[in-house]
Amino acid sequence: MYEYKIPPIDLDCGVTITQYVMGAKWKPYLINCMTKGIHRPVDFERVIKGATRRVLVQQLGELEAVGMVKRVVYDTVQMKTEYFLTELGQSLVPIIRMMDAWGNEHKDMFDEIGNIIKIND
Repeated sequence: MYEYKIPPIDLDCGVTITQYVMGAKWKPYLINCMTKGIHRPVDFERVIKGATRRVLVQQLGELEAVGMVKRVVYDTVQMKTEYFLTELGQSLVPIIRMMDAWGNEHKDMFDEIGNIIKIND
C-alpha cells in the first residue's frame, strides 16, 4: 500500500486540518455529489469526468477513515455499495457550497480544459 510522504500536520492551523481531510483532487466533488443524492461508485464515476473508479473508491475510503462518510454494503444478488455523509461530513457542506458558489461566479475565467482566459478584477 502506498505510504504518504507528508510531514505531520500543524494542529494549530484550521486550514491545514481541513486540507488534510478534503485536500485530494476529487474529495470535495465526491462530497458535493453526495449532497445531490449520488451515493454509488458507478454513479460517481459517471458524473465525475476524468476520475477512475479506483481513485474515487480510494478517496472515498480516505473520507471514511476520517469519519466523513459511511459506507453501506447491501448483501444482494449483485452486491451494492453506497456512501453517505456522516454528521461530521455534513459539517463540510457549507464549505463545499461556498466553493461551488465561488466557482460558478468565476467560471468565465477559464476555458473547458482549465486554461485561464481572462482575469476578473
